[in-house]
Amino acid sequence: MPPPARTATTLTREAPWRNPEPWWLRGGVRPYLLLADIAAFAIATVITSPTSPVHVVVLLVYLVVFYVAGLYRSRLNLSLLDDLPYILAASVVGFAIKLALISLFPHVDPPGQQVVHAVALLGVVLVVRRIAYTVVRRARCRGKVRHRTLILGAGQIGTRLADTLRERGDYGLDPVGFVDSAPPTNDPALLPAPVLGGYEQLGRIIREQAIRDVIVAFGSADEDELVDVLRTCDRLDVEVFLVPRLFELHNANRYTDEIWGIPLIRVRRAVFRSPWWKAKRLVDTVVAGLALVALSPVMAAVALAVRYEGGPGIIFRQQRVGIDGRPFDVLKFRSLKPVDESESQTNWNIKHDDRLGPVGRFIRATSLDELPQLWNIVRGDMSLVGPRPERPHFVQQFSAHIPRYTARHRVPAGLTGWAQAHGLRGDTSIEDRARFDNYYIENWSPWLDMKIIAKTVGQVLRRQGG
Repeated sequence: MPPPARTATTLTREAPWRNPEPWWLRGGVRPYLLLADIAAFAIATVITSPTSPVHVVVLLVYLVVFYVAGLYRSRLNLSLLDDLPYILAASVVGFAIKLALISLFPHVDPPGQQVVHAVALLGVVLVVRRIAYTVVRRARCRGKVRHRTLILGAGQIGTRLADTLRERGDYGLDPVGFVDSAPPTNDPALLPAPVLGGYEQLGRIIREQAIRDVIVAFGSADEDELVDVLRTCDRLDVEVFLVPRLFELHNANRYTDEIWGIPLIRVRRAVFRSPWWKAKRLVDTVVAGLALVALSPVMAAVALAVRYEGGPGIIFRQQRVGIDGRPFDVLKFRSLKPVDESESQTNWNIKHDDRLGPVGRFIRATSLDELPQLWNIVRGDMSLVGPRPERPHFVQQFSAHIPRYTARHRVPAGLTGWAQAHGLRGDTSIEDRARFDNYYIENWSPWLDMKIIAKTVGQVLRRQGG
């Protein structure tokens, strides 16, 4: 096992929390833009009076295409001119898919009426969106929609942002204060908002001040410290924006927000705040349950072989650390009887232990010893894919030396993970494993899970288990 590299700040876990903002404002502009487009489709349908029921399906096609084009994303700046090229392109794609769909059905409207409906839809969408954007901007300016905003860094850029947000209400952000452990001035009169505390108090300040948005400007904290600080907010219902370094050279794109010439990068929402994350839990339960049934003959054969080779005690229970640092008992087929509980918790790897018998070596090489963890998944202790859980003894050691090791505990542990899919198991770098696990958490998607499972199956077939 390679020696640890350097000290990292311990990651503080915040309990789940919801912003007290009214429910109809928590989704931002997205649900209202969706409703506006549905209304536009209804208006265009009434105007052109199509007779084919296929148009109900066409509505779904248009909404999906508009979503893929990014026309329902939350943003600070609402501009019809900025959206116009993408609305036109999405409308053309939607119309092409519509033609392909309706060609499958008999008794559809004539081509001329289909073109009229498409043109009417485009025109009504533009008009309705123009009205919707105007309503949102006026609601922001009149204080009807104001998101309480915290600025990290009370330096020149931070104060400039606060001044701009106070002067221009059309962004809908209300700067309530700064967070900075070493602000450039101790005179509150020189700042447009008070300094509410240091970086280590960020989670508490967000809760107490009912913060909705956090803007990370340039302050006294270095980037490594900020990464750990911002990860304490993963469970808090806030949006995080970053002012990019060298922002004067930053190339803005349609996914970049901006405040009066200062670009902002919206940080991706934590994966467990995504609707897909609930679907992931459902898939875990269904797949693990079906796998337990389908693999029950294999598990029975492994159990008999383990019992024959090592005597009583087929299932081996070992305490591991899961989500938010909570311990749980992981289940495995026993490949070797430890001398005592201390050996079980502190012996790093038994791959080359002379006490391993043929059955033990085989089930470890083929990862068959991990099959009982399917029950851990059904119970909710683990997920099919996630960071592999470690024992408390080693978690305590690694968290004191490996940068951001405890950040792995933001999501449930997994039967396999991104690190294991890249061969990082056994006597490999712990720092590399932590880096791969945190990459997985920050970039999670259903497709990434499928990639990891496919890679893991390949490793099992090649008997590359630990």
